[in-house]
Amino acid sequence: MEQHIIKGKLCKESGQAFIKGNGKTFFEGRLIWDGYLTHWLGRNVCARELSQMDYKTSQPIILIWPDEPTSEEPIVDFYYNERLIKYPASLFGHNAINVNGHIYNFSHLLNENEIMTPEEFFYRPALGEFAPSPVNGKFEILENGQAFYDKFGRNFMRSIHVLRIRGMDIKRLSNILDEELDIIHTTPVNPKKPEKYADFSFFTRSCSTIIRDSLIKYGFKNIDGTLPRHLFISTVFNIYKQRDIDGIELELYTMPQLKVPEAPLSAMTPIFNMKHRKQYKKLIAEGLF
Repeated sequence: MEQHIIKGKLCKESGQAFIKGNGKTFFEGRLIWDGYLTHWLGRNVCARELSQMDYKTSQPIILIWPDEPTSEEPIVDFYYNERLIKYPASLFGHNAINVNGHIYNFSHLLNENEIMTPEEFFYRPALGEFAPSPVNGKFEILENGQAFYDKFGRNFMRSIHVLRIRGMDIKRLSNILDEELDIIHTTPVNPKKPEKYADFSFFTRSCSTIIRDSLIKYGFKNIDGTLPRHLFISTVFNIYKQRDIDGIELELYTMPQLKVPEAPLSAMTPIFNMKHRKQYKKLIAEGLF
């Protein structure tokens, strides 16, 4: 599906939301998610239609994100997503990695091992299949077959901590991560659980450990950690130590959660082991956290 992106100001008049740009109005009379209006009304935005349909209107869901400049130089962003408090499986949070605009996401669910655009990863609306169930407020597939995956934009669901790295070999890192996706999608499926990645393991084949092993393969040999926050701390600590040798630059920042009614506030995972606590304290002393 061709991604036709429009740009303009997010507006609302007489109860109707639309985007206005270049003397034209777009998406007038269409459903625009309230979360976008809460945070970006009156701001310049980008927008496009998704292939998924809204259940109420039977029209393509509209994806909107801030119109902000992108980096002109190659970058790698490593993410620690805080935990979702309504899901026990999210107790430790989540990791993903953005290689120059391509976000590699790994999961126990087979179809969530994928490369995503930043706008879909961060800003999908809580509409249609992305929304929480109107019945239980979480993941649910109703008796009529409608699926509510509760998987809308990550930045609306939680705060995200970012390690931005400049100076890495983008092509080499992409090749390593592409190989990991190939391994996952060529692994024979367990017929009893066809929706799951058959070789998923919390300790060896998870969202964190696959990225960890990819960074080790790239050359950061001392990175360790099984849990998402531990891995994030270790990655910051060890790349910071190697920065002068490898000619790379680091930047740390946080994307605060964009609060919407569909998601409670996320929470940080505690640092459980002494090694990563010590690394964290050293990074605080260096002014990095």
